[in-house]
Amino acid sequence: MFAFDEPVDRSVVADIDRLAVVLARQKPAWEPGTRQAYHAITLGFHESELLRRVDPHHRSLGQFFQDEIASPLGLDFYIRLPESIANSRLATISAPSAVAMLLGFPIRLTLASLNRRSNIYRALIVNPGTEMIHDEQRVYARNLEVPSGGGVGTARAIARAYSVFATGGRELQLRPETLHALFEPAVPATHGFYDECLMGDIRFSLGFMKPSPSWPFGSDGSFGSPGSGGSLGFADPKAGIGYAYVTSQMGTTLTGDPRDVALRNTVYSIIPPAP
Repeated sequence: MFAFDEPVDRSVVADIDRLAVVLARQKPAWEPGTRQAYHAITLGFHESELLRRVDPHHRSLGQFFQDEIASPLGLDFYIRLPESIANSRLATISAPSAVAMLLGFPIRLTLASLNRRSNIYRALIVNPGTEMIHDEQRVYARNLEVPSGGGVGTARAIARAYSVFATGGRELQLRPETLHALFEPAVPATHGFYDECLMGDIRFSLGFMKPSPSWPFGSDGSFGSPGSGGSLGFADPKAGIGYAYVTSQMGTTLTGDPRDVALRNTVYSIIPPAP
């Protein structure tokens, strides 16, 4: 379910009822539970539709996030960017040069990203692809909900949200069993943690990335998500912190951007060790 077989463009994404029909028709790429793949764009669409089915108000993920998390915490973060946000407040994303990409990314992943039939190309680059969220006139598209890949906000907002989850969730009245499930380690598929899109061992659980030998961050119970070009946000319940690093200049390191790692190391150097 990491990619769509039938055409999906901005008009389909903008109509969540049409999108729901496409999601329902999509067949899994393999037997569920046997393999894993990075759902770069589709993850949020699936989560949003599941949420609409169980939420008494039938809200999308973006609306639910705004009502239940962003507004109560006063977060400057949006999954559906409103018209009221001025272009002057938005940072543009600068892609790395072709040379930097060739030298920085793993060669197998680089070659796969150029192959129109590869898993990563289908998951990230096309149909609908990440370019869908950009707007030539307004930096980012307004009133278009792309939960995976279309969030817009500040590092402070991301860190604040994760900090609530890392420190008991009282502000959001989170249940202990919810937090416990998020802190639990990832469960491997039958074929292990090898990711069919990223072409390496990456661990995911309940929609979040978990620390692993190839991509370490936080402590054992941490959970979070990487972003474009080296961004990272996560909750660390052992340290009792939420952390976020964002950048407008995309890097080329897949598992831990050097700028992010340097910042994280500095942060953890001044935090008392967890008991």
